[in-house]
Amino acid sequence: QVQLVESGGGLVKGGGSLRLSCEVSGSIFSINAMAWFRQAPGKQRELVAVITSGGSTNYVDPVKGRFTISRDNAKNTVYLQMNSLKPEDTAVYYCNANVLGWNGDRPLDESTYWGQGTQVTVSS
Repeated sequence: QVQLVESGGGLVKGGGSLRLSCEVSGSIFSINAMAWFRQAPGKQRELVAVITSGGSTNYVDPVKGRFTISRDNAKNTVYLQMNSLKPEDTAVYYCNANVLGWNGDRPLDESTYWGQGTQVTVSS
């Protein structure tokens, strides 16, 4: 079984910074793309940033220049450094990973896994 555990959310004033972490654990053969999504109250979950296994990144326009996604493949961990936070960044943030599991004998088909979510609240 594969699990994603997030940490690093909290309450911060506008203009402040937070760093989110998400560790993938379990029977893993390899991890392909990893991403961060967010869901604000009353809104649909939206993609924030994505990083490939090779380190290529992509961001949605509202966070470009403020957020940085990175990963440590040795630790199976993805990070989201969030700077110059704004009240409109307030949301539950979810990490997402496309993982090839390992059954002890061979890699399994790729599956998508989600973290439990971590609350980020930015005050004005």
